[in-house]
Amino acid sequence: MIATALDHIPMPPVARLLGWHVVDARPQDGWIRIVFDGKPDFCNPAGFIQGGMLSAMLDDTMGPAVFVMTEGRLFTTTITMTVNYLAPARPGPITGEATVTQLGKTIAFVEGRLTSAEGTLLATASSSIRLVEAARALR
Repeated sequence: MIATALDHIPMPPVARLLGWHVVDARPQDGWIRIVFDGKPDFCNPAGFIQGGMLSAMLDDTMGPAVFVMTEGRLFTTTITMTVNYLAPARPGPITGEATVTQLGKTIAFVEGRLTSAEGTLLATASSSIRLVEAARALR
């Protein structure tokens, strides 16, 4: 695992719930890869991971991409997020990848994707994110 600015803050409860852990990152490129534990508890009656949980995984991939790119200086709050669900997600490991496509002074644009352990593309997302000084947000 690569060292990032995320190593210097406590893991949020939602990240623990999602089974979140960073497996790779290129902070200079605004890119991150995170693996989630797609728990059976996240399933709908059909046995697939509920879409809201997938959305949370995407959100919890795209924000950290900005945080590591800015070396922990900027925290994020989501303004908009558009999610496209492409295939049903079964319980098991789910990999999230995100890339910062534009980093401005107050807004960032980020794209994300989730894949299954077999490599199936499950969902994609794009997000506009408000940037907040981490020192103010993480008190």
